[in-house]
Amino acid sequence: MNSGGAAGTVRAESGALPDSLVAWGWYVDGVRMEGADLAAATERARAGEGFVWMGLKEPTDADMSGFARSFDLHPLAIEDAVQGHPRSKLDVFDDTVFTVMSTVDYVEHATLTDTSEIVTTGQIMLFLGPHFVLTVRRGEASPLRTLRARLEAEPERLAQGPHIVLHAVLDLVVDDYLRVVDAFENDIDEIEADVFGSQDGGEVGRVYQIKRELIEFRRAVVPLGQPLSRLATGSFTTIPDSARAYFREVADHHLGAREAIVSFDDMLTNIMQASLARVSLKDNQDMRKISAAVAILAVPTTLGAVWGMNFQYMPELHAHYGYAAALIVMLAAMGATFLFFRRRNWL
Repeated sequence: MNSGGAAGTVRAESGALPDSLVAWGWYVDGVRMEGADLAAATERARAGEGFVWMGLKEPTDADMSGFARSFDLHPLAIEDAVQGHPRSKLDVFDDTVFTVMSTVDYVEHATLTDTSEIVTTGQIMLFLGPHFVLTVRRGEASPLRTLRARLEAEPERLAQGPHIVLHAVLDLVVDDYLRVVDAFENDIDEIEADVFGSQDGGEVGRVYQIKRELIEFRRAVVPLGQPLSRLATGSFTTIPDSARAYFREVADHHLGAREAIVSFDDMLTNIMQASLARVSLKDNQDMRKISAAVAILAVPTTLGAVWGMNFQYMPELHAHYGYAAALIVMLAAMGATFLFFRRRNWL
């Protein structure tokens, strides 16, 4: 075994540990201990010397089976860790707290189109026991390597126990929610400026696309509210009651993200309605212009139809200035029709 890297990542030199185990550490009084393998560190943590924190990414059934035996993990939780779970949740199995957190990441794009991908989602599953923390990541959102390094730089926090890792991960996930909220706000401001700044009401497709992405964002964010509420008010054997205040703070930040999403949804609905109204208004204006043009052209058509009747005894048929007079009457009638529609803002 080697220890190295800024975060002190420990990796197996052989196949003893699964490839999905990307990092692990043994912490005593908040300080990362070196020189022990995972099995020995786990035994000493079980005996009361600190706790171990293992981080996995997209493990297989075979990967999780060994950890399930070592830490007595429930089969249903193992299934969720391997296959994923569509919603955030919190389950308690004896003295192990199992939490599923949906993660969200913002996809940068130069311009917003009606096919732009705005958010990508993933998951973090966290097993919290009296002497261990096991995190399982699915997807690329909310990486934990930087979080581990930040916590290791604050040993006084880690010394409080493994529940600090749960709080830190939840805080990271909710902070990512808020970061995506800010990015959504910028995109909505851009859409709003386009809709109300253009003559044709902007592109409705872009409004619909960002609204659809907002729905995906909401599906990831909203379900986490219930687990946070339980952590902020409930009692758990592996989490001291004094930690409730920290989880309440995370719950408050999460509530802010939820309220912003509701506000964005209402705003996008109003923008879409305004865009459709402007498009409808433009169509009506175009139809009025077409109708006015048809009315103007109908004047010479009608007069031409009358004077085009080549009867021998038709009045004015042999008038010397009849042709010129007919043209003058047509032009005058067309001009009068044009002025009529112009005064009514049809043209």
